[in-house]
Amino acid sequence: MQTKFLPIILGTDANAYGMARSFYDEYQVKSLALGKSALKETKNSKIVDTIIIPNLNEKKIFLKTLFNIKEKYQNIDKFILISCAEWYTDLILQNKKELEKDFILPFMDKILKDNLEDKAAFYELCHKYNLDYPKTYIVTYENQEKINLPFDFPVAIKPSSSTAYSKVEFIGKEKSYKANSLAELKKIIKDIYSSAYREKIIVQDFIPGNDDTMWVLNCYSNKKGQVKMMCLGQCILEEHTPYGIGNYKAIISKGNKEIYQKIKNFLEDINYVGFSNFDLKYDYRDKKYKIFEINIRQGRSSYFTTSAGLNLAKYLVEDYILNSDKDIEYNYHQHLWLAVPINVLKKYAPNKNILNEALTLIKEKKYSFTLKNPKDCSLYRLFWTNIIYFKDYKRYKMYPPKIEVTHEK
Repeated sequence: MQTKFLPIILGTDANAYGMARSFYDEYQVKSLALGKSALKETKNSKIVDTIIIPNLNEKKIFLKTLFNIKEKYQNIDKFILISCAEWYTDLILQNKKELEKDFILPFMDKILKDNLEDKAAFYELCHKYNLDYPKTYIVTYENQEKINLPFDFPVAIKPSSSTAYSKVEFIGKEKSYKANSLAELKKIIKDIYSSAYREKIIVQDFIPGNDDTMWVLNCYSNKKGQVKMMCLGQCILEEHTPYGIGNYKAIISKGNKEIYQKIKNFLEDINYVGFSNFDLKYDYRDKKYKIFEINIRQGRSSYFTTSAGLNLAKYLVEDYILNSDKDIEYNYHQHLWLAVPINVLKKYAPNKNILNEALTLIKEKKYSFTLKNPKDCSLYRLFWTNIIYFKDYKRYKMYPPKIEVTHEK
């Protein structure tokens, strides 16, 4: 390859390491990760260097850091900015005019981003494009005392703006909630609004089902708004700690032509650019896959896509460095991605049939861990990656999955 490029990854967590590993696996290029704090996932690595700036969220510091990097790496032709969190994406797009001449920014415009990240606005788009989503009721700070649900309990509750919600703290804060009665619902809403959070709150029909009813879809849309990659995965096990609930810990990559086509049409019609990450849940009551949300980036578990054979970094490089325009790639290949020890998966996976699929893939050596990398296995990293994964024994003992009886036929 003639053009020398440097991936600048905003974040130092497992998401960041998964992106760095994707670049190194495909191009043997070492990435640079920037973050407010040093996390073990990217520390002492052979494939990614880290720079820690505690006040990286401040505009002047953010811009100064990036332009200092550009000045330092005189031998680099192209710099690609990659976000691993919503607030990093906000920083990039808020400073787009200052950055776009010197850095590759694989993102859509801020107006579209804001509409998609606000769950209430996103569900309006889902309705417009006939994308299935759970029955939804919107609560505002002003109408919180006048709740009149058009569906029965139990219900799921979550903030409409994840970005605004991440900035507040209060006793009992969780990532999402479940209420079995109106009194319980009102208490949760009162607790949320007791903080500085003033955005909308989403109340939805609770879709029954265990971890294996959750699905995740990763896509890449090029700078022309054309979808070039789609990879669907079925969750086997989720995290169940109060603020980590919903994070995927084990995924089998699979494919679904109908889902691919629906989401492809949607993304291309709204002229989406960059990585997108969809959370869906299968509702056995009407046999539909219902969208929960879209993340304007690759998700924390997105290395499952690279491990399935669709390398995340490849699509960025082909789009912005090589200027190639290849046909779209859909994944139908089965590969197991893990973020927990195999023994934890065996003990806590709620669906034993899906677990048997995973065990078969393990037996066939068709499985991967993001952090267990044979090309980056110093004694330091071997020690800390084992510590990171070992902590799940304690987490699942304290917060095991609650197995639901769904009466699915």
